[in-house]
Amino acid sequence: MSTHVRSYSKVNLGLAIGPVRPDGFHGLTTVYQTLELHDVVTVEARRAGATKISLTTNDARVPVDGRNTAWKMVERGLERLGLAAEVSIYIEKRLPVQGGMGAGSANAAAALIGLERELGVGPDSGGLAGAERLRLAGEVGSDVPLFLLGGSVLGLGRGEMVVPLPDMPSVFCVVAVPEVGVSTPQAFRDWDALVAGTSGAKAPSFDGDGSGTAEAVPLTKRGSVAGQAGLTRGDKPDRLDELSLAYASLYAELGTSGIIRGSNPGNKQGGSDKSQSGQVDDLAENTLLSLVRTGVENDFERVVFPAYPSLREIKRQLMGTGSESALYAALSGSGSALFGLYRSEADARAAQRRVQEAGTKALITKTLPRRDYWTRMFAG
Repeated sequence: MSTHVRSYSKVNLGLAIGPVRPDGFHGLTTVYQTLELHDVVTVEARRAGATKISLTTNDARVPVDGRNTAWKMVERGLERLGLAAEVSIYIEKRLPVQGGMGAGSANAAAALIGLERELGVGPDSGGLAGAERLRLAGEVGSDVPLFLLGGSVLGLGRGEMVVPLPDMPSVFCVVAVPEVGVSTPQAFRDWDALVAGTSGAKAPSFDGDGSGTAEAVPLTKRGSVAGQAGLTRGDKPDRLDELSLAYASLYAELGTSGIIRGSNPGNKQGGSDKSQSGQVDDLAENTLLSLVRTGVENDFERVVFPAYPSLREIKRQLMGTGSESALYAALSGSGSALFGLYRSEADARAAQRRVQEAGTKALITKTLPRRDYWTRMFAG
């Protein structure tokens, strides 16, 4: 018997990079949004006298040993549970590897969910409590905890501190998948260099994803690290605070606009039900338009686009013009994947054509609210 788990992807609705923390990571503020695009993770497990893990995949680029996040999650999960088991994991890759869509992190969360079902040790049946599961996920990878929530999720800390946000209804999304790859550690180094160039100070050298060595740098004041000027002047709010306030104001604006979730009994998601005719509903469109008005952006674009000019052009293609323009388009994470969100399926199809005619692969999908994320989690 085996368990098949849909390992969904994510995009970032804005991302602000903060100063280096004492643990060597950059502080982040972002909103994650899960998408229907997914890998499939198959887990087969049985209790045994000693733990044995095997991992296979259809993609030669994916490590099949202890470097894999799914392997790490299962191994550490069993340790936390005080169990030994023989576990077989198969990852059917459909998502781009290292594309900024959280594929490897999602695989880890899916592996844990599959392991729990296989061994009958879920959060409500003698397994890890919710907080402990999230803590474990954060140890495995910064993006992993969001996949134990799904939907719209606020990410803080280095991204591992997650808070579920009110979901907006599903909207059409086009994901552009360039052939070029972007190194996340290098993107963080380039960001540090940009900040140092702006401030006139030397930025610390380390890999922002935690790989390699990172010297712990004590915080000396809000928005600053020792020997490095802050990301903003002292008389202005911290960048991370700015984005957090923008997200908060978004939901305040929706409330004062009289948009009440679930106010239409005929539509489970709230707002008018245009989705059946290929249109997003009023709540989704107004949420995204309010997001755009906050000026939300992905800081990585400031260093990734100069290094990879073709990605800037793909964003322009995703945005489009006139009545077919995207509600929002951005780089996801550090890239290289980019995405656009659209009012209708027709607008999404038009964007897909623009991107593909320029020579880049583009996939149409939809955002995945939290309830759908969990009800559609298990495949077959």
